[in-house]
Amino acid sequence: MEFSHNDNNNLPLTKFESMLKTNHILFFDSEEFENIIHHYLNQGKIALAKKAIKLGLDQHPTSINLRLFKVEVYVFEDKLVEADNLLNELYSLDPANEEIYIQKANILSKKDEHQQAIDVLKRALELADDLVDLYSLIGMEYLFLDEYESAKTYFMKCLEADLNDYSALYNVIYCFEFLNQNEDAISYLNMFLDKNPYCEVAWHQLGKQYVVLKKYKKALAAFDFAIISDDAFVGAYLEKGKVLEELNRYNDAIENYSITLKLDEPTSFALLRIGSCYEKLKNDELAVQYYYKTVHEDPLLDKGWIAITKFYNKKRNYQKALYYINKAINIDSENVTYWKLYSQINQRLNFYEEAERGFKKTLELGNYELNTWLSRGDLLIKLGEPEAAIYNFEQAVEFYPENAEIEYRLAGLYFLNNENEKGEFHLKNGIRYNEEFSFILEELFPEVSNKILVKNLLKQNL
Repeated sequence: MEFSHNDNNNLPLTKFESMLKTNHILFFDSEEFENIIHHYLNQGKIALAKKAIKLGLDQHPTSINLRLFKVEVYVFEDKLVEADNLLNELYSLDPANEEIYIQKANILSKKDEHQQAIDVLKRALELADDLVDLYSLIGMEYLFLDEYESAKTYFMKCLEADLNDYSALYNVIYCFEFLNQNEDAISYLNMFLDKNPYCEVAWHQLGKQYVVLKKYKKALAAFDFAIISDDAFVGAYLEKGKVLEELNRYNDAIENYSITLKLDEPTSFALLRIGSCYEKLKNDELAVQYYYKTVHEDPLLDKGWIAITKFYNKKRNYQKALYYINKAINIDSENVTYWKLYSQINQRLNFYEEAERGFKKTLELGNYELNTWLSRGDLLIKLGEPEAAIYNFEQAVEFYPENAEIEYRLAGLYFLNNENEKGEFHLKNGIRYNEEFSFILEELFPEVSNKILVKNLLKQNL
């Protein structure tokens, strides 16, 4: 039983909390203690739950249910040995108590012994009257083992017992999706909807399966049925909007996204999508207006800052693009995409030192794309820092061995430093890997490409 502030069921709770403020010990029957403890555990108030368990066992020392709550707290506190010992004691007293098996399985699961947990839960099935919770627990253990077919079977059993168990429905679909069984998921959902035709969650999930298969008209129909079943179902409007975007029906998509803003608190996702639709409709004023709203609603959403930066980038308004990407970096300086955009924009503005700093930061954050190494190295060459450029490209070789673009650059840098032996080594590598990139020498190192040694090497090998 869950205590409510709107009825008299919370009288034992009020009485218990009053008792804690005084030195007077009041009597509660064991069921009242169970309800009080259950309430505190649900609220996450572990200290109060422990007090109630102690007082409960003082008054009812033989109560198995109260001692099972003690096991639950032990498990929560990761005191698995104590929990196990107490469970063994309780098993000897009441071997037919299903809750003992559930808690035993919980301990095994905590130890990552999921198959043993499943075996224990299956034994509990023989004792229990209400099997749905056990089916769900077994399904979850199979998920931990990545045994999706078995997990799916048990979550389906939950739905056979209770068509409104939406948690089980989501888990069934999750298993289908993980196994790439979208057609099977569709068949299952259609059978489910035959029994429960006004289940908005099932229609919503059906629509998502059709989207994966790019059957957009069927997806739209499914989302429409979800909305008919529950016209305040925000998720269905959002998914429908995404499909309408795929079909280039941007005005219809905006309409669906806009409905979600009226039904619930505005979401940054809906605002961003509306902005994107307006941009595709060439309505720049409204597009940028919604991008502003997106970053205002959720400054941590990187897609919002990226959208507004790219918007100004396309318009070649690089100063504004730089302004917004700087704001984004001030909020999250560890975002790789921000730094890549920062570098590209600074490069277009001929702010080479800032652009190089951005690419360096991008690499420090673990983005090792070839273009990042090349762009940074080329900027270091332009900034007159050949040693730093060499070090950059030598690091790049570790990630991209046998890459002609890197080898020609290293060749040019070493020839520039009059380290002809190293230059020759890298030039030969570049020619061997891809002779078509030899133009790099002319573009980046015109003085080197005119050297007789270099010309001869190119003639001999091309």
